[in-house]
Amino acid sequence: MASFSELGISGKLIKGLNELNIFEPTDIQQSAIPLLLNSSEDFVGQAQTGTGKTAAFGLPLLQNIDASKSEVQGLIIAPTRELCQQIAKQLFKFTKYTDKIFVEAVYGGADINNQIQRLTRPTHVIVATPGRLMDLIKRDAVDLTRVRHVVLDEADEMLSMGFKQDIHYILGYVPIEKNVWLFSATMPQGIQEIIKKFLRKDFRKVEVSRNAGVNSNVTHEYMVCNSKDKLPELMHFLAYHKEERGMIFCQTKRTARTLAKQLLAKNLLVDVIEGDMGQRDRDKAMRKFKSEKVDLLVTTDIAARGIDVKGLSFVIHYELPQQTEYYTHRSGRTGRAGLKGNSVLFISDREKEHIHTLQKELKIKIQPLS
Repeated sequence: MASFSELGISGKLIKGLNELNIFEPTDIQQSAIPLLLNSSEDFVGQAQTGTGKTAAFGLPLLQNIDASKSEVQGLIIAPTRELCQQIAKQLFKFTKYTDKIFVEAVYGGADINNQIQRLTRPTHVIVATPGRLMDLIKRDAVDLTRVRHVVLDEADEMLSMGFKQDIHYILGYVPIEKNVWLFSATMPQGIQEIIKKFLRKDFRKVEVSRNAGVNSNVTHEYMVCNSKDKLPELMHFLAYHKEERGMIFCQTKRTARTLAKQLLAKNLLVDVIEGDMGQRDRDKAMRKFKSEKVDLLVTTDIAARGIDVKGLSFVIHYELPQQTEYYTHRSGRTGRAGLKGNSVLFISDREKEHIHTLQKELKIKIQPLS
């Protein structure tokens, strides 16, 4: 396995990585970094959340920034506010020992005037959600004429959230001579259209196998129970793990709200995040969870990607994810930073076939809950 130094990453960036306890590159980093550092070709990376994509595109992007020029040279587009915040935070940490590189995150649900004011300061990299970036472009509040690299992170998720037209507009707006680096877990038709329309024909592609995104520090278990028994079985599990913290995933907003109320009624320290909540309420719930004011977070898959909360012992799938990829995203919330984690599925008898599908596609072993 090549080291970050052998991949071409500068010593100053490596010093920042080592301080974050990042010493060895992941599969996607090994494959992507040399291509992004040394090539002017466009790039497509297919890899799951949790495989280290932020460093895979972030390190080459940062190394290509000319910090002496006070202009936006890099643009990263991501689907959610939470992911934008996390990417910006990581890039900031990577550059602790480099020349000062200014990264600004802009997203919906926050005061646009404050963001416009911040963008008047020197900015080298913008991390943005598509909708907010569109608003800023229409207000002439952002100068993208010097952008050399555009990163689309979680591109499939952006399409599923209805940002197709925004992405097409943004890619048509930025300079034609830019590089486009597209990262996506899946390659639906909408992604193929973006590749065909906006990427050069000689683009490079790297695909990391699906099971590469499954954290080896996580054990996978399942419990078979009827619908009426789910809550009692969940309470039994939580009682056994009462000194631990975790996330509970539901398919629907309604189930998430109902379950959170039921757990609150049992005097548990719990909060909820679901899509109908305003951004301010979602942020408030996430802050409470990260600061350990609550032990449990009930959520839909809105919090499955890009959320990094330290020290979570378990993830519970109260309802099955709708797509195999979401299982990887969900279970990736635990077992982070070298710690052990547990991913537990609550299923009905007729849902057992889904266990076999997950095991086959992700190459993992899911045992009955002991």
